[in-house]
Amino acid sequence: MSTTDSSQPTHPVRAHKSVHSSSLAGTWYTGNARDLRSQILSFLDSADTAVREDIIALILPHAGYAYSGRCAARAVKALKKSYKRVITLGPSHRVAMPEVLSVPRVSHYETPLGLVPLDTNLIETLLTHDSVFKSLPAAHKDEHSVQIELPVLQVHLDQFDFVPIVVGQCSEATLVKAAKILKSVVDPDTLVVVSSDFTHYGPRFDYVPFTDHICEQLKTLDMDAFDIITTLNTRAFLTYIEETGATICGQAGIAILLSMLEATSQTHLIDYTTSGALTEDFTNSVSYVSACFTGQWTPGPAPTPSSPPPALTDRERHTLLSLARKTIAYYLRHHAEPTPRDLGIEITEAMTHKRAAFVTLKKQGRLRGCIGDILPRVPLVQSVINNAIHAATHDSRFDPVTPSEVQDLHIDISALTVPRPVSSYQDIRIGKDGVILQKGARSAVFLPQVAPEQGWDIVQTLTHLSLKAGLSSNAWQENAEFLVFQAEVFAEPPTAKDPE
Repeated sequence: MSTTDSSQPTHPVRAHKSVHSSSLAGTWYTGNARDLRSQILSFLDSADTAVREDIIALILPHAGYAYSGRCAARAVKALKKSYKRVITLGPSHRVAMPEVLSVPRVSHYETPLGLVPLDTNLIETLLTHDSVFKSLPAAHKDEHSVQIELPVLQVHLDQFDFVPIVVGQCSEATLVKAAKILKSVVDPDTLVVVSSDFTHYGPRFDYVPFTDHICEQLKTLDMDAFDIITTLNTRAFLTYIEETGATICGQAGIAILLSMLEATSQTHLIDYTTSGALTEDFTNSVSYVSACFTGQWTPGPAPTPSSPPPALTDRERHTLLSLARKTIAYYLRHHAEPTPRDLGIEITEAMTHKRAAFVTLKKQGRLRGCIGDILPRVPLVQSVINNAIHAATHDSRFDPVTPSEVQDLHIDISALTVPRPVSSYQDIRIGKDGVILQKGARSAVFLPQVAPEQGWDIVQTLTHLSLKAGLSSNAWQENAEFLVFQAEVFAEPPTAKDPE
């Protein structure tokens, strides 16, 4: 993600008790606690599923309860009453999250049925593997896939700790790595729930592979996918998705689960239905599957936790600045992104670490463009290439840089640490910390050098940051959330054309 003035990833303010309240009540299910409990109990009472003591994982659908509640409840009823924790993996429907899984930094989730504590120790363990797991509150804010399962689990299970994980758009390598990390933390008292609907059919979903015998062909498509799931073969499942285009939204979570399971685990289909069958209209239809996996968890060793990237040497900083300048010139001349090889730039190991960077362009002492990444999604060298181009050509505050201007630009680069939450604005260190502010759907970011360059104190900084986010000047004073990060900031030496 590149940004000029805002950032999606933020963390809720940490407090003794910090609560994420579900946004689904009143839409995906009733907001009345008594009616909700009664509805779920009716689903469970009508299910004829037998209890199994050896269930270690489920696949559950995540539509509104009117559509998929009965299907989900049939699988939940098969569970024994006692699990120490429930880890739920659901897809991100609203936030782009390439190569990232997100866990929330709050203490409780709340539904109309009450508070459920999170396993904060396990979450912090996952976050030590920050090349895969991050905490992006925007990913959890309105994401129904993990929240929708919670009330049914609350009604059926005894007390448990919850670990909601929103899975982004990940490569197979990232999914397998996430599975290894999760397998290292599960134990016999852990239930893993994968939240996924199956085929989304129809023009609404831009997926119309057939137009006749839709009900029968949908079932064939879905059951062929499920048959592959029973083989516990991650690669075969992902290949099926690629070859058929099957719109199984929780495919990433399913792939993670398959990579976690032992070969001796068994898969059991519990229920299958479609919204088309329920509404008797297959113009658009979503398929719902509930299934359980039996066996036992065998914890494995975790990958080594991520370590901070090494500090850059003066020579490496000089090389990255040269890379940014040559990238801009090459792009303006060829209208194509160069590689370091194209530019005659030699890359060191430190530049290959995933690290976010901002590239700032100035002309005669005035800002001419500034765009960057907040989260480390690509190697530092690629972040510099991407954002040099974006700062020169896609900063909406300025016209694109022209080839004749390149020689007059002064470039600086900020290589960032991973943002972390702070409990109060009083923890922000002017001149040392970059700041991300979020309030509601609004957010904005300042690099560490902005406040000292402007001569601002903390109040002035947050006032201007609120305005930058499109909020009132004093919006930061109440219910705002803050993250901080640090940066290695380095710049080209001044030239005679630069003002003193």
